[in-house]
Amino acid sequence: MSELPYRVRRSDRARRARIVVGADGVEVVVPRRVPLRQVVPFVEAKRPWIERTLRRQREAAADAPRIRLEPGGELPYLGERLALDVRREPGRRRAHVARDGDRLVVRLPAGGDLRAAVEAWYRRRARAEVVRRLDAACARAGRRYSKLTIRGQRTRWASCSSSGAMSFNWRLLLAPAEVLDYVVEHEVAHLDHHDHSPAFWALVAERCPGWREREDWLRRCGPALRL
Repeated sequence: MSELPYRVRRSDRARRARIVVGADGVEVVVPRRVPLRQVVPFVEAKRPWIERTLRRQREAAADAPRIRLEPGGELPYLGERLALDVRREPGRRRAHVARDGDRLVVRLPAGGDLRAAVEAWYRRRARAEVVRRLDAACARAGRRYSKLTIRGQRTRWASCSSSGAMSFNWRLLLAPAEVLDYVVEHEVAHLDHHDHSPAFWALVAERCPGWREREDWLRRCGPALRL
C-alpha cells in the first residue's frame, strides 16, 4: 500500500478528529486530548475517501481555469484572463494593484508579498461584483438582505443567515461569471426558504434555469480556485 502523506494539526476548538483535503494537501485536525497514536488508524480507516477526494481534485484541476501567480503569469476573473504585470519598486512603501484592460498591474515594495496584494484586490472587487448582483437579485425577488460580508472560507462559497446576513467567498471571482450569478441566486432563494427543500430548489430553478450545470462546475472545479 502506497504511503499517504498528511500533516497533523492539534486544535483547542476541535471536538473530534477530522480530515481536511484541500489544494495544499491532506490535514488531520485532532483535539488536544487525542493521543497521536490514534491518528494513523484513523487516517487508514478514511483512506478510501481521502484517495477518492484527491482523485476528484486532480480531475477538477484539469478543467478549472489556469492560475499562474507569478510575474508574466495569468489569472482568471469571472471568465476573463488577466495578464500579471508585476513591478517591484524599491522606494514604494505599500502595494498598489489596478486593472488596466486585460492586464492586472501590481506595484510592490522590494520585499512585498505578491499573493497578499493580489488577494486583497480580489477581495475588494468581490464586494463590488457581489453587491451589484445581489442588489439586482433581491430587487427581482422583492426581498432584502441585512448585511454583506466577503470572506475566504476553505469549504463554503456563500451563506445566508436567518436574519438575512449574506456572506460570499472572494474566490468566486476566479470562476466564470455565470457561476457567481448562480451562487447569488442560490443565497437570495434562502431568504424565502432557509433550507434545501424541494420548494427551495424549485425557486432556484425558476430564477436560474442552468443551476445544475453551474453547481456541478463548482463542485468539480471549486477546490482548484486558489491563488
